[in-house]
Amino acid sequence: MDIQNLISCCPVLTDLRLVRFGGIRCLNIQAPKLEYLKVHGDFEDIALDAPNLEVATLSIDYRSNIYQSVPIAHDKESYVKKALGSLSEIKSLSITVFFLKYLSKGCILMKLPAVFRRLEYISLMINFEDQRQVLTACSLLQNAPNLKELRISSYRWAIWYPDEASIQELTMQTQTQMGHLVTASMYCFEGLDCEIDFVAKLLSWAPALEEVKIEWLGERERSKVVAKLLLDLPRVSPRAKLTVTF
Repeated sequence: MDIQNLISCCPVLTDLRLVRFGGIRCLNIQAPKLEYLKVHGDFEDIALDAPNLEVATLSIDYRSNIYQSVPIAHDKESYVKKALGSLSEIKSLSITVFFLKYLSKGCILMKLPAVFRRLEYISLMINFEDQRQVLTACSLLQNAPNLKELRISSYRWAIWYPDEASIQELTMQTQTQMGHLVTASMYCFEGLDCEIDFVAKLLSWAPALEEVKIEWLGERERSKVVAKLLLDLPRVSPRAKLTVTF
């Protein structure tokens, strides 16, 4: 409440950075003039009301138990809507260190109430073995029609628990179109089937794509086989160039 009251007492606040904090159950940020936000800490929930926010970096500390928690069965609340629903002016969004895991806990909406029409850059940290995280990422991409640059870091450092209630959501067919995406990059790529499948979807979603950069972190013995699979993937953009660095 102290942090919430402090923010509410600053009606012309434009720049807010909250880092290395803990012990907060729900981080509630209401700031009508806020343009830049960085959050990194140990918290259970977050609610953002910042309609003029342009740049945001959101992450949850590795010590938090959120990323180890079991998804809430039959939970109809959309964590994506609660955390990001008001960010209609966002231009740059970075989601790291288990924050995507938090967003994927409840009901995943494929269509959000607010479309991020000004959003041109997204950076995501994803555990591709957790299909709920992948679907949440697709939901964000689907609601950013003017996205130009996408950066993804793959990780496997977390316990995740798929829940039976999410099976129907996970089988939904995404119709993502990324007509303005020009460049995409993936880091810490290990050549997992789920990672390759995402690259394949990306190449089929972006007709204006010019470059895809992949940084290999997998086993050296599999690198050439996986690289060939990636290079042979069909792409909707005739200009799309795919490079893999080892």
